[in-house]
Order: sequence, then structure tokens, then C-alpha cells
Amino acid sequence: MSTQQPERPQDTTSSGRPGLEAEDPIEGEYDNETPRSFGASILAGLREIVIVVVLAMVLSFVVKTWLFQAFYIPSGSMEDTLVPDDRVIVSKLTPGPFELRRGDVVVFEDPGTPQPWLQGAQYNQPSTFGGPFHDMLVFVGLLPEDSENHLIKRVIGLPGDHVQADGKGKIKVNGVEITEPYIKPGDHPSDEPFNIVVPPDSVWVMGDHRSDSSDSRFHDDGTGGKDGSVPMSKIVGRALFIVWPIDHVTWLGVPARTFDKVPAPSSVSPTQLPKVKTGTATTPAPAKTTSKAS
Repeated sequence: MSTQQPERPQDTTSSGRPGLEAEDPIEGEYDNETPRSFGASILAGLREIVIVVVLAMVLSFVVKTWLFQAFYIPSGSMEDTLVPDDRVIVSKLTPGPFELRRGDVVVFEDPGTPQPWLQGAQYNQPSTFGGPFHDMLVFVGLLPEDSENHLIKRVIGLPGDHVQADGKGKIKVNGVEITEPYIKPGDHPSDEPFNIVVPPDSVWVMGDHRSDSSDSRFHDDGTGGKDGSVPMSKIVGRALFIVWPIDHVTWLGVPARTFDKVPAPSSVSPTQLPKVKTGTATTPAPAKTTSKAS
């Protein structure tokens, strides 16, 4: 009488094939694959670099156009707040979503009326080494602009404000004297007397280096604020902080308590203002920026 021998179990993989460990590759499984060539790897890497660079430039251009922009300071009309060769970051959200305030430092285009503010001005110029490559970086916002039609000043009067100076004491805004700690040491608030009302949609601006700033005072020519004020439409934005050189990095905030007691403007017409005799002071250099702000 014969007896059946029990079958011995066989090792199997998940595929059901006997005698192979699960993690062992099956012979011939990758025979049709070839390693990527060295040249193809280099091209793939270059393509990724180009994509990253292009995206970075597009993002920089968007930021420069609608949010923030760097400006180069070529003159001393805003000393000691800003000195030549400083680089500042300007927010294009002011004026706009954020309101402009007295005391804000703003960059604006040359109003050009009744004559250009920057006519005949000479400034320190930034290096333009690189030619077209430099111009491209400026265009996309990776370098400060080098155009020569921007200025940087401090807002002293808002639309409707009555701003006046007698050439000796402090400046008055809507009848209240203001103490200006940002004025360059040794300078007076204004050696040039004036008495103006800021027109609608405009601002009255002055440099912190009052004796070396061709600002609103020197372009008004007795028009009561009409010619010397800067239209809001010409304002590029508010300077937020200095980013270069490193030892100058600082926030450009509005001085505390300088304007906090200034009341809202009253309905004073420029025709109601008493005439003031303007001096014969030599027109100083305007504060220019090379966007550049002066």
C-alpha cells in the first residue's frame, strides 16, 4: 500500500514566481532603458535655471511696477536724513490704498511747470557699467533706476493747507508752528519767506537741507502755491527705508509730534493771502533721485 508524500511548499514572490526574493529585480526587466546622457542632463539643468531667472525677473518687474521700487540718491538736498549714494525703497501704495501724511518723504517726477525743477542741475551719477545688461536690470527693478527726472522731498503741506514762513522763525501750517527735528543742523526752517495755500490734489514739499534744496519755495514765484506745489499725479510713492549702504539702513518714519497739533485746513483762498516779499537767495540744487531721487 503506497503512501502519499506531503508536498513541500515553495518560496514565491508577490508575482507568484518561485525561488525569487520579493526585492530582487527580474532579469531583463530594465533592458530597454538607457542612462540619460551627460549632455542631456546639462541641458535640463540650464533649462531649469533659465525658467527660474525669467520668473524672478517677471516677479521683480511686477513688484517694481505696482508695489515697491528702489531709488538712488545723488544729491545732498535731503541731508542729514538722506545722503548722496543712499539707496531707498519706495512704496507705490502711497498715495493710493494708504493716505499721504504731512512729514512723509516722497519721490516724485519733475513737475516741469512753470519750468523743469532739474534744469541744469548736476549730481553724482551711479555707475552704469554693463550697458544694455545694466539697463535691463534697471527695467525689471533689480537695480535702482538711473533716469534723471525724479526728486525726493518731504511733504510739509497737504491739499488746502496754509503754509507760511517769515524767513526767521519756524514754519507755520494752518496757523500752528511746527518743530522740525529732521532739518540739517545749522539750517533755518526757511531763509526764504513765503505764504501759500496748497492747491487741490497737490502737496507742498521741502528738502531737509533747507539751504541746499531747490524745492517748492523756489518754484512758486509768488503764485500763492500754484506753481510751487507738486501734483499728486506726479508722486511715485513714499520712501520707506534706506537699504544701502548697510551702515545707513534705517526706517524713514514720520517724526513724532511734529504735525500732531496741526488742525485741518480752513477755507483760505490764495487771493486772500497777504503778499510777501521774496528774497534774492541763490536757487540751490534740487534734491534729485536717480531712481534716482533727489
